[in-house]
Amino acid sequence: MLGLKLPTDPRWVNIVEKNIDEILTDHAYCEQKAASTAISLIVSFPEYTTLIEEMIALSREEMGHFKMVHDRIVARGKTLGRDRKDEYVLQLVKFFPKGGSRTTQLVHRLLYAALIEARSCERFRLLSEELEDKELANFYHKLMVSEASHYTMFLKFARQYGDRQEVDKKWQALLDYEAKIMKSLSKSGSIHG
Repeated sequence: MLGLKLPTDPRWVNIVEKNIDEILTDHAYCEQKAASTAISLIVSFPEYTTLIEEMIALSREEMGHFKMVHDRIVARGKTLGRDRKDEYVLQLVKFFPKGGSRTTQLVHRLLYAALIEARSCERFRLLSEELEDKELANFYHKLMVSEASHYTMFLKFARQYGDRQEVDKKWQALLDYEAKIMKSLSKSGSIHG
């Protein structure tokens, strides 16, 4: 369903289990960045009314997820750590050239967002199936379902606002590029890395 070209090595969960506090901090910031992405799309493309409505709802939902993760951190007797660079996203956003028409810029941003949500969904599925902490596994199962709907929403908007054939071609090329990125990652306790 997600179309990812390179699945995450299941051994990634072993790294995560040794660094649960790190993964929760990273996850919290991922949710915050997802809300920021939704807000950024509202600010950058206010003329797309349907997109704006969805992004308003998404920003609320993502901040709700941020709170849920933050609550788990606090319940574990920890505090939210500092944000770190997301190497996955930094490498991913180098794929499309800068510039182009507003529509092209919008489509590229929507495709990036779709792919980030798809990878998050895939990682959450792994966590829901493989974590020994069953409460945390159940938490990630619920979030996995949400991420899947976000991925499909972003991809749907990219196809709606761009030329469908061109968007699908770009999507496949982006998936190929992302698979290359993933070969060098999956070695750290972060949601994408």
